[in-house]
Amino acid sequence: MKDIDPGIFKAYDVRGVYPQQIDEEIAYLIGRAFVAFLGEEKIAVGRDMRLSSPQLSRAFVSGASDQGADVADIGLCSTDMLYFASGVLDRPGAMFTASHNPKEYNGLKLCRRKAGPISSDTGILEIRELVMAGDFTDTPRKGTVEEMDMLPRYVEHVLSFIDVSSLRSLKVVADAGNGMGGLILPALFERLPCELVPHCFELDGSFPHHQPDPINPENIKLLSQWVLEAGGDLGMAFDGDADRVFLVDDEGEAVSGSLTTAMVARRILQKHPDEKIIYNCINSWVVPETIREYGGTPIRERVGHSFIKQTMAETGAIFGGEHSGHYYFKDNYRADSGLIAAIFILEIVSVENEPLSRILEPFRKYYASGEINSRVDDIPAKLNEIASLYAGGDVDRMDGITIEFEDWWFNVRPSNTEPLIRLNLEARSRELMEEKRDEVLAVIRS
Repeated sequence: MKDIDPGIFKAYDVRGVYPQQIDEEIAYLIGRAFVAFLGEEKIAVGRDMRLSSPQLSRAFVSGASDQGADVADIGLCSTDMLYFASGVLDRPGAMFTASHNPKEYNGLKLCRRKAGPISSDTGILEIRELVMAGDFTDTPRKGTVEEMDMLPRYVEHVLSFIDVSSLRSLKVVADAGNGMGGLILPALFERLPCELVPHCFELDGSFPHHQPDPINPENIKLLSQWVLEAGGDLGMAFDGDADRVFLVDDEGEAVSGSLTTAMVARRILQKHPDEKIIYNCINSWVVPETIREYGGTPIRERVGHSFIKQTMAETGAIFGGEHSGHYYFKDNYRADSGLIAAIFILEIVSVENEPLSRILEPFRKYYASGEINSRVDDIPAKLNEIASLYAGGDVDRMDGITIEFEDWWFNVRPSNTEPLIRLNLEARSRELMEEKRDEVLAVIRS
């Protein structure tokens, strides 16, 4: 058997360069290992538009059926549609995608029944061991493969989160980044009174226009320009597998994941008072403040979908939001969906009958550094040094180190995959944010 790079099995998914790190043979073995590890008789499989996704998906399906599982092949879909399929069909799911990575990458996001997360703590490492061993017992039967179109059912599901009759005829500029948003958004907007102004909607895994990475400010600048040119009410940018959304307001200003979380949280609490809402430790102060102001209970959690989903399950939280553009909904099997978050924003702008920029004014209270990465050789020692230097603040070690002062706070946390420290810092004024950002960065990089 060929050598397999164990490094493709990450904290939250499987990811590598095709065909050097992940190819059809490895995809076949992962298909067998996925079924063998879970012991399930039925699974769902989907794929994005990457150039290598059709052949990798076929190989995985072959492995899964050889291991005895009946496969619902969803075909081209977004990751959140695959999670929906896992939920509504009550079977584990596998999605071939490398999200926002460059075109040469591909990989897998895996889940249990009802979109339950599978991470390095809950199955990825065990699946890796089965793949590395490559020793699978023969099964008494070969599974069947059924092609299944989930798009109409998924659109109905997304629409169920709002009152569609409340929507105004908004002009929405969308950048699909040549990713799966180009398939999903037209099907959704057919059902809405809104005008869709599409950019980069052709499904093309070579990404001819730009990388499908809307967290990159350069890509958001493009969307801002398109919104202003079209006179749009707002803009939406999706990543390659369309599970994350980033917004631009009517004035072309980028809207952070924290502000989107706060707006959606407020809308949900207006409809469902007294609910619990999850936010992560790099969200803006405005998120827990908004949740409390509208009668909810904010619950803080580590960065990462497996932590958010687990805490939602334990607490019964109705919604969870991450600064990185992931939004989780209890009634969506606790899975994340950029599309559901986006349709909430359309409802908010329609019902409040104000420009998005004006709706955002009370939320734009603080000034954030954005996430800044620094390469550090001895991360534990550096974290201890930072904690010691800033011991006068309120120190929290939930995820890396978060230290709060009266007028500013920051979080430093290690990357899951690289020798990097990530800094996020926020303050009550731009001047203080810039001063403290430079000060903490000097400590990190010293």
